[in-house]
Amino acid sequence: MTDPAQPRLLRASRAFLVLHGPRILAQKRRLERDTPRLPDAALPWEGKLDGPAPLRLLVVGDSTAAGTGAPTQNEALPGALARALQARTGRGVIWRSVAENGADTRQFLERHLTDALARPADLVFVSLGANDALHARSARAFARDLRVLLETLSDRLPQARILMANLPVFARFALLPEPTRTTLYRHARNLERAAARVIARDPRWMRTEQTPPPYGPDFFASDLFHPSASGYTDWAVWAVDEAWSRGLSEIATTGAETTGAE
Repeated sequence: MTDPAQPRLLRASRAFLVLHGPRILAQKRRLERDTPRLPDAALPWEGKLDGPAPLRLLVVGDSTAAGTGAPTQNEALPGALARALQARTGRGVIWRSVAENGADTRQFLERHLTDALARPADLVFVSLGANDALHARSARAFARDLRVLLETLSDRLPQARILMANLPVFARFALLPEPTRTTLYRHARNLERAAARVIARDPRWMRTEQTPPPYGPDFFASDLFHPSASGYTDWAVWAVDEAWSRGLSEIATTGAETTGAE
């Protein structure tokens, strides 16, 4: 499935959600009824890759940070990111995940921020926004909550670099019928625009800016919505590579003096 051209009237994305509301609601109910519900990745949601001066990686977010679609977090996004970072830096990685399946940005703030801040981190990977799009939250509300999240993380973890992931490219989700597919795609792109404006406020914050490459045949798990273990690996490698030359490479030396003893 190919990506559509840049949609016109992107800022009106929420209006399209309202316009198509009855059809989308009916389609959503059918999807919830018919789509298999996959569990989150099994515990533990933390691990370690051996190596010198280990980096401290924190992954926060929704079902993708919870590893839905993979058997364990080592095979899901956190473990895949840790391996990509180890390959890039030559350092060990101590990783953990704080997440809730189905959470939007406001819900993560309310329920999980304290846990996220409980330990130091050199890199925080943020995977939020998909449920903000699915819940038809406004770009203003999403941007407000994202800014609070990033500011709080940076206040409490001042040495950490924060990398935010792209929202899903809903146009590629064959599971989604029309008009849900294109309408969600429009709204997700609008939320990404709002996120870009927030992230531009602080040099410690960045995001993956390019559209991800086409999803491969093994990208999706059996529910055709969440990534599989293979999909998580592809995503993690691409995210690290995409952001590396734009500043993520600084983490190769970040905290090396203090983490070696951990």
